[in-house]
Amino acid sequence: MTWNIVADSSCDLKASDIQSQQLHFEVVPLKIIIGEDEYIDDGNLSIPQLLRDMDACKTGSSTACPSPEDFKRAFETADCTICVTISSQLSGTYNAAVLGRDMVLEEYPDKQICVIDSKGASGMLALIVLRAQQLIEAGKDFEEVCAALREYQASLRIAFTLSNFGNLIKAGRMSPFIGSVLTGLGIHVIADATPQGTIHVADKARGEVKTYRAITALMRSSKECDGAEVVISHCENLEGAMKLKQQILADLPVKQVDIISCRGLTSFYAMKKGLILGY
Repeated sequence: MTWNIVADSSCDLKASDIQSQQLHFEVVPLKIIIGEDEYIDDGNLSIPQLLRDMDACKTGSSTACPSPEDFKRAFETADCTICVTISSQLSGTYNAAVLGRDMVLEEYPDKQICVIDSKGASGMLALIVLRAQQLIEAGKDFEEVCAALREYQASLRIAFTLSNFGNLIKAGRMSPFIGSVLTGLGIHVIADATPQGTIHVADKARGEVKTYRAITALMRSSKECDGAEVVISHCENLEGAMKLKQQILADLPVKQVDIISCRGLTSFYAMKKGLILGY
């Protein structure tokens, strides 16, 4: 029996991050549209260049989800597939993956494909992918893996902090005046996700130290963090990610904190110096 784990590029993982003789890991890229230019969120995308181009563009940018055919091609190559997507409330990617699954099952009814809506992005997907790898390598069968991952997804949380509001202003989601005031005062917006996967602004803080303490307070209030695994994705902000990691380890009884770099899709939302946590 062959296994696939498939995730969209909002997972912030690279295909090479998952090394296993028992499964194949594939990342299906989303697209970012800036003006008239389209950027594929694959391993060749330069994040610094993407950020510069977004900053230079005077109009709002957008994103596009993979097609059902993109997922179909990924699903066809194994007997069993676990697919994890960005929140269905933020993108059409989950629906595209479901359509891709249905297309494969019409042609290959014996294949088994589980599509999981992460209800988040970035580190939440990464944690589900890593848990899927552990379960598969432990010899669990398809139904056991799917059930365990759905339960695990429900236990996960996401939080993020922004200090750059250019995309929100261009997209009409924040007034230029409010954006300039927040930037001028050094205010960081701290947000999390609702159980449905929509974005919720949870707090605001001024300066790095207060921001990181506010994040750990949010983490503590949102779930029991004893033994939790945390993934921090940073957008060109390794120094900030390291400081936040130290604050988390000082304030909370977590098991471990890993740091990865934002890919294109999450860089589009987080912007420069943004930090996203899955836990």
